[in-house]
Amino acid sequence: QVQLVESGGGSVQAGGSLRLSCAASGLTSRRYCMGWFRQAPGKEREGVATIDSAGTTSYADSVKGRFTISQDNAKSTLYLQMNSLEPEDTAMYYCAASGVSWWELCDRIAFGYWGQGTQVTVSS
Repeated sequence: QVQLVESGGGSVQAGGSLRLSCAASGLTSRRYCMGWFRQAPGKEREGVATIDSAGTTSYADSVKGRFTISQDNAKSTLYLQMNSLEPEDTAMYYCAASGVSWWELCDRIAFGYWGQGTQVTVSS
């Protein structure tokens, strides 16, 4: 059973930084995708960034150059470093994971496992 537990959310002022963490357990696939998604009140969930087991990353245009996704395989932890935060980044942030086949791209798949989310609030 895959479990994902996010932490690191909070409240910051615009221009500030936060680092989200996602502790993963039970993910045994040789190739996998992990990602960060967010959902603001009244809006649809959107992808923020993804990374695969080889370290290949992808980002939403709205966060390119400000956010960095990374993983520590030894700690089975996924990170999202968020810099230059804007009020528009305010949302619940979710970690997601899924085992994938070699031809699948992380920004095209439907993730099978989700965490409970961590709130990020950016004030102007």
